[in-house]
Amino acid sequence: MTAHTALAPGGEFDRIRRALTRLGSVAVGVGDDCAFVEIGAERLALSCDLTLEGTHFRTGWLSPEEIGWRATAAALSDLAAVAAEPLGVLLSVALPSGWPEEHFADLVGGAGEAARAVGAVIWGGDLVRGDRVAVDVTVAGRLAGEPVRRSGAAVGDELWVTGALGGPFCAVAAWDAGQEPVRTARARFAHPVPRVTEALWLREHGARAMIDVSDGLVADAGHLAAASGVGWAIDPDRVPLHPAAEVVQEALASGEEYELLVALPAGQGAALAEAFRGQFGLPLTRVGTAEREPGVRVLRAGKPVELLPTFTHFGARDGA
Repeated sequence: MTAHTALAPGGEFDRIRRALTRLGSVAVGVGDDCAFVEIGAERLALSCDLTLEGTHFRTGWLSPEEIGWRATAAALSDLAAVAAEPLGVLLSVALPSGWPEEHFADLVGGAGEAARAVGAVIWGGDLVRGDRVAVDVTVAGRLAGEPVRRSGAAVGDELWVTGALGGPFCAVAAWDAGQEPVRTARARFAHPVPRVTEALWLREHGARAMIDVSDGLVADAGHLAAASGVGWAIDPDRVPLHPAAEVVQEALASGEEYELLVALPAGQGAALAEAFRGQFGLPLTRVGTAEREPGVRVLRAGKPVELLPTFTHFGARDGA
């Protein structure tokens, strides 16, 4: 039986660990962003992701097209996290009976645009009535080489992140305060971009471990740490801030970014970041170093930086 990839601590993941114990040998190789399945000469990456009204967004925040795009992009980002090339998408949608019929077509249209943007197609799905909007997206991708798993980082590796962080956090904070987010923050929340081609480039340039930033930089660094058996020392003053973010804590806590967090061998330096920006017009920033001490430490001048609460589906931590 293929061993499971170790998961970080937390209420959601405690539940998953208990479920895996119950499943026993029928659960195989769980814990990465995708499952890997060999069919003949093909090696596929498969994943699913559920977007639920009231948990991932609220009524009035997003148009139907944006709901479809965002849900599909979130699932496609799992393929990016393992450096797989997207093939197809299946959608299962639940809608309240009062939803206008044309809104369903708009939602599916948004999903189709997200698929088209990364070269994938919609294969079909299911539609049922529910008490709120739910979009469950299953994606399949092709692996041209070895996947980049969460478990490949080693002591001394460097932790890098694509893009700039904090936009989704600021958008949700504004909505919670009864305000409209600034345009750029709203766009980061409503229209995330799966970093598919960026992930393939990073694999070719030595990526040892990778994850997409869905739970927040610190939380997802914790998943890489647990899977790889290392710890991370993160320099908060190196974390790239979205223009809407005022303090680094917002960037550290911001989830549903769908940027890539990647472990690379030490010594890549400025040349790697320059080449990446030249290829994609996107920053690639070194934010930390792998060490022997387990867990994630965010230190400024040797002292821990106070962190904001982040969203978790279960457990003591709570957030927007």
